[in-house]
Amino acid sequence: MTTLLPPFLSGFALSAALIIAIGAQNLFVLRQGLRAEHVGPIVLFFGLSDALLIAAGISGVGAFLSAAPQLTTFLAVGGSAFLFWYGLTALRRMASPNAMSAAEGPGMALGQALTTGAAFTFLNPHVYLDTVLLMGTAGSAQPEELRPIFALGAAAASFTWFATLGYGARLLQPVFARPSAWRALDLVVGIVMMSLAASLLVKAFNHSS
Repeated sequence: MTTLLPPFLSGFALSAALIIAIGAQNLFVLRQGLRAEHVGPIVLFFGLSDALLIAAGISGVGAFLSAAPQLTTFLAVGGSAFLFWYGLTALRRMASPNAMSAAEGPGMALGQALTTGAAFTFLNPHVYLDTVLLMGTAGSAQPEELRPIFALGAAAASFTWFATLGYGARLLQPVFARPSAWRALDLVVGIVMMSLAASLLVKAFNHSS
């Protein structure tokens, strides 16, 4: 047991350090959690996606991606367009005179929510650089027989974080009963998404030049 705990904790700590930050996925999970809308499927989808990407990185896909800069550029452009659209949508909601409360406003169908989550995950080059390349490199440094334990720890951190964020958001629902709080959240979402979009474009053009 003692020999299995260090690689598990190593994977858990590295994964947690990479995902516990303000980002597109986290803001989306937070918003869905505040609305209590499809939280379980979204948490499960993000957790399974991270587990798949972590396993892919450890199995050698990360090395392939580092040798394919054209693919990274393509993902950056596509991801930037999606983030810009989502950020613009959030800013339009923020500027709307009909600001919603947690229980109001049009919701997302489950398929739409999962499709949006998939775009946040697989159109984001940072996911491949962090989850696949970095986690893959760190996992590959483990002895071969301990790599699955490292991957298990990393995946556990992802599931734990998204579940905490999604289900813990309900504790903030009294605050977000006020339309002004939703306006503030949409402002933050819009700014973060558009900043990420601009950052991706700059990196894509710098990388291709």
